[in-house]
Parts: sequence; structure tokens; C-alpha cells
Amino acid sequence: MIPVPTGVRVWLATGHTDMRKGWASLALVVQERLGQDPHSGQLFIFRGRRGDLVKVIWHDSQGSCLFVKRLERGRFIWPSTVDGAVSISAGQMGYLLEGIDWRNPQKTWRPEAAG
Repeated sequence: MIPVPTGVRVWLATGHTDMRKGWASLALVVQERLGQDPHSGQLFIFRGRRGDLVKVIWHDSQGSCLFVKRLERGRFIWPSTVDGAVSISAGQMGYLLEGIDWRNPQKTWRPEAAG
């Protein structure tokens, strides 16, 4: 789990993002497409076309962070809006990263055996 400080806003970049991008390229998307400051301490989450991979960028007080999560089964629930960003709470982000529908929390799948 990402240690989100109190008061930090979480933004979902709507639409699909090229998942080959790293922190610098995603920060540029935040600036140009979302009109936000990537160094503001807010979290920005991007999803790939297939829907099973997300990247989270965050600039904490010490430096830049890039988190990546791929679901083994299922897809991340994403807003249907094509352009812009949607703000969600830190709790909803926790659901999202667990593969749970953050709009209506229910588990989508749970592994039954390792390997």
C-alpha cells in the first residue's frame, strides 16, 4: 500500500495511457493533458489499454516515485470519460489497487493457491 499522507488528492487519468512511459513522460502528461503540477505531492494514476496494468506517479517531499501494479486476473475499474482526470479518495484508491470496484466495493477475484 502506498503511504498516502492526509489531504493528498488522488487523480485517475481517464482514457488509456502508453504503459511504456516512465516517470518523466507521465509527469509531462500530467502537465500538458491534465493541467496539474506533477511535483505538487498529489498522486496520479494511469491505466493501460488492456486494463490490467496501472502506474502511479507521486512526488513526495524527498523525490519522485513510480509505482506499477499488474493484476494477474481481472481489470482495473476505470471511469468512462475519455479526456481529463477524475479525483478519488485515498480509500477508493486502496480498493482500486486491490482490483475491487471502487465505486461499489466488492472483490473481483481472490487467488486460491500459489503457483
